[in-house]
Amino acid sequence: MATVERYYATGKRKNAVARVWIMPGTGRVLVNGRDLDEYLERPQLTEWVLQPLHAAQKFGQVDVKAKVHGGGKAGQAGALRHGIARALVAMDESLRPALAQYRMLTRDPRVKERKHAGFRSARRGKQFSKR
Repeated sequence: MATVERYYATGKRKNAVARVWIMPGTGRVLVNGRDLDEYLERPQLTEWVLQPLHAAQKFGQVDVKAKVHGGGKAGQAGALRHGIARALVAMDESLRPALAQYRMLTRDPRVKERKHAGFRSARRGKQFSKR
């Protein structure tokens, strides 16, 4: 039985975590056992996920299989993008400058701010009444 070279990476965004495997193939992208377009539903998110493959000029040359959990669809798309970029670098280290140029290897640090004491939400204070 022939062994297929697979490269693994983890991507994160907000509360979403994506476990990504990349292997040589025809360009098929499966997320949680479903096709990428079917899973994400929004074309803008699909384009965002495929950006690392286009930047590395590997679109149509590798298959991507991913398991994603946590967060919403947009956070999961960001986690997939991060995981695919990191897996491409694991596959070929020479792709690092091309992906780093578009900041695809950096985890997006923006997360929801916690609610603070004495406020109704993170920034919204109590309603003020003059009289």
